[in-house]
Amino acid sequence: MKKWILLFFKGMAMGASDVVPGVSGGTIAFITGIYERLIHAIKSINFANLKLFFKGQFKEFWQNIDGWFLVCVVAGIGVSFLSLAKLITMLLNAYPQYVWSFFFGLILASTIFVGRDVKWNWKTILAFILFAVLSFFITSPENSPLAENDSYWYIFLCGAVAICAMILPGISGSFILVLLGQYTFMLTALTELQTAVILVFAAGALIGIVSFSHVLNWLFTHFKQITLAALTGFMFGSLNKIWPWKETLETFIDRHGEVKPLIQSNILPQINSEFWLSIIMIIAGLALIFVIELIAKKMHETKPAQAV
Repeated sequence: MKKWILLFFKGMAMGASDVVPGVSGGTIAFITGIYERLIHAIKSINFANLKLFFKGQFKEFWQNIDGWFLVCVVAGIGVSFLSLAKLITMLLNAYPQYVWSFFFGLILASTIFVGRDVKWNWKTILAFILFAVLSFFITSPENSPLAENDSYWYIFLCGAVAICAMILPGISGSFILVLLGQYTFMLTALTELQTAVILVFAAGALIGIVSFSHVLNWLFTHFKQITLAALTGFMFGSLNKIWPWKETLETFIDRHGEVKPLIQSNILPQINSEFWLSIIMIIAGLALIFVIELIAKKMHETKPAQAV
């Protein structure tokens, strides 16, 4: 029972991070050690296993897709979306610099920890550089978003594209929704429980994540070190988006009449009380990853003893 509860909280952490435009749930999956299992489980939702389901072979189907694992993680993500969306939005509105600082430290530490597992050579270094540069430009805060669109086909497409970003460490699905002009729209749909919009988005997300998981699983199977290096590059490049100190160049008024930043640029910090509080939040983000890593290491070390 403990392991399922732990998986549920890992899912909640993924969901909470995906609400923030700039932080990837895939990064949290990497940090908490469930990334490859998650990709493999999602990939297993294929035609062959669905045939087992429709033939009434429910036990085999459930085992093949790692059903309880998926239920716990997805339930955690869902609860997080529904319960934390308002809180995180409020914190981002009230204390944006401190929230970005915390996640900056978290992603920086994650990049270091994932990078430790890479066997560095010219191929992995090249993959790291290429994908760091790609991530840097994709996540640039100067990027202008598209206009909001409430057409169901567009919502479906956004679900498919955003979910792929959500399972890529370093590329935030929320930020992709910002670029596609749908972040505020979807956040409102979640908080107001607009069922039709949520279901269409979820359908696009389901198709997108199942398709993309096959690609990721193949890459991990055949080019694991290069894939790890590329994902490390994605995370490192994404630090560009979550740099805590920003200057707003252009704003917009959302559907609730509130002024929100539309285009921003990164700036150097000024040394004041806010700067030192931001540094403390960065350290807190770094420390959290060290604590998670330490706990995971101790749990791994105690497993053989328990088995005996």
